[in-house]
Amino acid sequence: MRLLMLGGTGFVGRCVVEDALARGWAVTLLHRGHRPAPAGAQVVVGDRTAVAGLAALGTGDWDLAVDTWAGAPSVVRDAARLLRDRVGHYTYVSSRSVYAYPPPAGLDETGPVVDGSADDGDVPYARAKRGGELAAVAAFGDRALLARAGLILGPYEDVGRLPWWLHRVARGGDVPAPGPPDLPLQYVDARDLAAWLLDAAAAGLSGPYNVVSRPGHTTIGELLAACVRVTSSAARLRWVDPAAVAAAGVAPWTELPVWLPPGELHDALHRGDVSRALSAGLRCRPVAETVADTWAWLASVDHRPALRTDLPPLGLGADQEAALLAAADPDPPPADAVG
Repeated sequence: MRLLMLGGTGFVGRCVVEDALARGWAVTLLHRGHRPAPAGAQVVVGDRTAVAGLAALGTGDWDLAVDTWAGAPSVVRDAARLLRDRVGHYTYVSSRSVYAYPPPAGLDETGPVVDGSADDGDVPYARAKRGGELAAVAAFGDRALLARAGLILGPYEDVGRLPWWLHRVARGGDVPAPGPPDLPLQYVDARDLAAWLLDAAAAGLSGPYNVVSRPGHTTIGELLAACVRVTSSAARLRWVDPAAVAAAGVAPWTELPVWLPPGELHDALHRGDVSRALSAGLRCRPVAETVADTWAWLASVDHRPALRTDLPPLGLGADQEAALLAAADPDPPPADAVG
């Protein structure tokens, strides 16, 4: 297969390129040249946001294209229009954020979505992803696959959610752990997402798919216990009730990455219906493997990953951590007994 990857040097895009190369596919990678590309890909340099930024793709034919763009939908529009007669199938990596808020637990791909336009410039994330979907479908019709991903973890993560937990646990001591320990999590390892994208595109699948693990694939307890194990840390997880987290003024998701308290926010992110993607072959590895491989990747980059600068910083300050520990379970179970 001949794959055109729009992007491909960071996180999901990099996983897509590495998987395709491992299959023996011919990969052309368009990127801005700011980071090294995976070895074995044909590199084409271009800035999609610049005038004539797609000039390097003026010729060429490909079986598949994968696009992870998360900014202005007009950028997806321009690429899709340019490529529609020279690419057999177009995959746009979208997001479950396109669903009208709040998406209830169990929502499938037929749920209502936010407004969007393929002609939009810089707009909020949910509208941007919806506009990107519309741009892909306008150009490719039933040759467009819309992969609505949820929380994405794994090696190359450039947001820093799982890396933050791994580094905090590795420091040891008492670690405030937002509970309850059996709170279910729904996410996808970027490598499993990449493998499914390529399989689905090669099979000619089209339309929207929620691409994330089943609800309850793991729990916050299992995730944090895995962090303790792989870092060989003497950390002690001190479980904090969600009400105590709220009372301390600590923000879910950003100051406590990955975690959301039970209720509307949790239902929206961690209880979506993914039966369509599972029926189409999505396979999700155990959380222990995702955590271990992310720790190994962090070690390979000297624990200095290149994180995105367009998002707010993650994690707890010292005063916040102290407040949570003051409210924590005074006699927590061993890390390997939770989850």
